[in-house]
Amino acid sequence: MVPADLRYTKEHEWVRVAGDEATIGITEFAATQLGDVVFVELPDPGRSLDQFATFGVVESVKAVSDLFAPLAGEVVARNDELDGRPELVNSDPYGDGWMLRLRVADAAQVDALLDANAYEQLTSEA
Repeated sequence: MVPADLRYTKEHEWVRVAGDEATIGITEFAATQLGDVVFVELPDPGRSLDQFATFGVVESVKAVSDLFAPLAGEVVARNDELDGRPELVNSDPYGDGWMLRLRVADAAQVDALLDANAYEQLTSEA
């Protein structure tokens, strides 16, 4: 299931934009590929991110993977719930498993991201 109201990266992050803020996480496809997530390292609020730059790490029983920012901006919140319950990334990747909220630096960058149809096509080829 790929929610139609989100935008996606080729690295399997999703973004939900509301006004000048965006919520970011990894897709269900990514969470399934990783297996059981056991640790998530996220930046603290106040940090500036560049579009497509690494912002953290997700560790599973299978692998350690970098996380990439779909948009540039300033981190305004991180999901501290993941510190004690990283499995939320697997059980609810588009809800309670969100990772960051950021103040978007350039709303035009959203246009560079994949829509749901393009992301579904990408994952069907994987």
